[in-house]
Amino acid sequence: MNLQEISQQLTQMSESIILVFAFNGTGKTQLSVAYKNETKDSNNGSHTGVYYNAYSEDLFVWDNDENNGGDNIRLKILPSSLNKFHSFLSENEDLILDKLSAYNPQYRYRLNLYNDVEKGIESVTFFVEGADDIPIKISRGEERIFVWCFFLGLLEVDGWADVQNAHIFIDDPVSSLDEHNIFITADTLFKQIENHYLKKKIIITTHHIGLFSILVTRLTKGEKSDRYKHLTGLRILKRIGEELSLETPKKNVFLYHLHLLQVLEEAKNTQLYTYHFALLRQLLENVASFLGTGRIGHTLELIGVDDVDKAVNVVHTHSHKDAYYSQTEMMNPADQNFFHDIFEKLKTKYQFVFHAS
Repeated sequence: MNLQEISQQLTQMSESIILVFAFNGTGKTQLSVAYKNETKDSNNGSHTGVYYNAYSEDLFVWDNDENNGGDNIRLKILPSSLNKFHSFLSENEDLILDKLSAYNPQYRYRLNLYNDVEKGIESVTFFVEGADDIPIKISRGEERIFVWCFFLGLLEVDGWADVQNAHIFIDDPVSSLDEHNIFITADTLFKQIENHYLKKKIIITTHHIGLFSILVTRLTKGEKSDRYKHLTGLRILKRIGEELSLETPKKNVFLYHLHLLQVLEEAKNTQLYTYHFALLRQLLENVASFLGTGRIGHTLELIGVDDVDKAVNVVHTHSHKDAYYSQTEMMNPADQNFFHDIFEKLKTKYQFVFHAS
């Protein structure tokens, strides 16, 4: 099949929440374009939904102001059909800031409007708090997070997503992000699902097995899964040569536990932060699901933890969003010992072995 045929399959799916996993280079971004064209063709050439993909990110380009030693370095926003909605963001900067605060940014920013405000936002200047006259360049990961939050803010602007309201198509908003920020991005995506799944179709594509698995777990096995699991469609986009296929997973197993084990082993050997308890909980839940119970307490019993109730309480407490949102919160020695005890017993019980690379 080609991209047009794959996009037709997506339009014909009855589920309102669609998660698609695909390796990089398979054609996820082009699939979002094909889906846009497919839905426009059936609506007399007019948009029926909104999109976030690599083309959205490409609207943001650094002007390093090299001729002036970087005195006016800024992130420029290329003109697009979205500029007419920018004024609402500039008048309500909390729309972006509210989304951004979850990522605990270490910078502040200023939105620079065109002289003709109807043209929207020309660029964004970043600076350290208290030094707003000294522009800085933020990292690639920080830039991607800002652009994602800019988009999330636009979703709340009157006249765009509430008019083109048939669907939201989001392709891989996690490029250049570390595990902590991927976990937070999964939370922002889940909030979009919570807000819109009864009113419009939500399609999320990603190459990141961790992001995919977090969303699959929350939608099909989480605390609120009863409202979502029958409305969720899981697919894997595969490419063999020039041919594409959109397949339904035979099992709900994506080896996410191996990914989590590697992340936690590395953190254990370098620096543990409080948010690593959130990833440990994900690992325990993954094992519990494999065992058929879904209860991390049962997993803790099987691996030989002495006080299971206390362990469950500690893991859940430190997994709360207020704890893992602050990435700079280093794990104290007592919590580190607690973490090590659970993690080492888990590895021993199920013979998880790490080989030196």
